Amino acid sequence: MMKIPQGVTVRVEGQKLTVKGPQGEIIKSISKEASVVVKGSEIEVTSNSKALAGTTESIVVSMLKGAVTPYTKNFKLIYAHFPISIEVKGSDVTIKNFLGEKMARKTVLIGNTKVQAKGQSVTVSGADKEAVGQTIANLRTAMKIKDKDSRIFQDGIYEVD
Repeated sequence: MMKIPQGVTVRVEGQKLTVKGPQGEIIKSISKEASVVVKGSEIEVTSNSKALAGTTESIVVSMLKGAVTPYTKNFKLIYAHFPISIEVKGSDVTIKNFLGEKMARKTVLIGNTKVQAKGQSVTVSGADKEAVGQTIANLRTAMKIKDKDSRIFQDGIYEVD
């Protein structure tokens, strides 16, 4: 049994779980092998498989936390010679001047994730933990250095506190 925080509403429609809070709405599909039931101000997760019940419970907990406070990661753009810039338009992210390349590298935002870039600092935030993590992975993949020695060319995006 998990308590639902104040200001958060939880709906279960078949295998679709919707959590809505001050930070936004998160929708996930739950496995057919698990069941999620809302009882007043608590949520109960049951399954024949203890591992699946634990996984589903963990997903629900991260949804409840994200609905109240956003998941946020701070990064810094590091470069040696060519200043990197990041531009966000809608769900498209453009990385310009990476390693002095003429062609911009591109990636996409997942879900309702927000990317804010000011100079060398980049902040990725959102209510959905999985979407924030996938957006970060997309940024790192787009800035992957190919055909060069990674010990010498260390340009890229690095996490800071």
